[in-house]
Amino acid sequence: MSAVQQLRAATAANHDAVDAAFAEVDFADPESYGRFLMAHARALLAVEQALVSIDGLPPLRPRAALIMDDLRALGLAPPMPLPFLLSGRTSSAFGAAYVLEGSRLGGGMLAKRVGAGMPIAYLSATHLSGEWRQFLAMLDRSAADGAWIVEAIAAARATFDLYGSAAGSL
Repeated sequence: MSAVQQLRAATAANHDAVDAAFAEVDFADPESYGRFLMAHARALLAVEQALVSIDGLPPLRPRAALIMDDLRALGLAPPMPLPFLLSGRTSSAFGAAYVLEGSRLGGGMLAKRVGAGMPIAYLSATHLSGEWRQFLAMLDRSAADGAWIVEAIAAARATFDLYGSAAGSL
């Protein structure tokens, strides 16, 4: 199995748990949608901050400013990020980035459920053509050995857990 396949298989339950944690969000209701954005912001800001200082990743397009704009448009103050630490190694950065970049896929689908007139900059920030495939290919090329994959999986799980913790504030 490729590194991407191993990462996907090893974190499938974590992904499902996060999906379930956000399952009750009513994207047509401004209050419910606002709580969703606040929870996502608490995790997104933390992970994006952790990734800034780690080398070896492909260029990532941050979404912190987009989610902050959406929150302001709903009249909500920016939340404090949750605590989040990565080892600083490329393997853990790829694991965390895998979750962030993967969330862009779901965001595009969720944007269609947001009520008319509500801000969707964050959810609409989907991948550019070929961007997701390029990220996955670089992840596979970067996977040096089994220990690299184990660390990437641990970081991806920690990132999913962070989003799950953030969902607790819904």
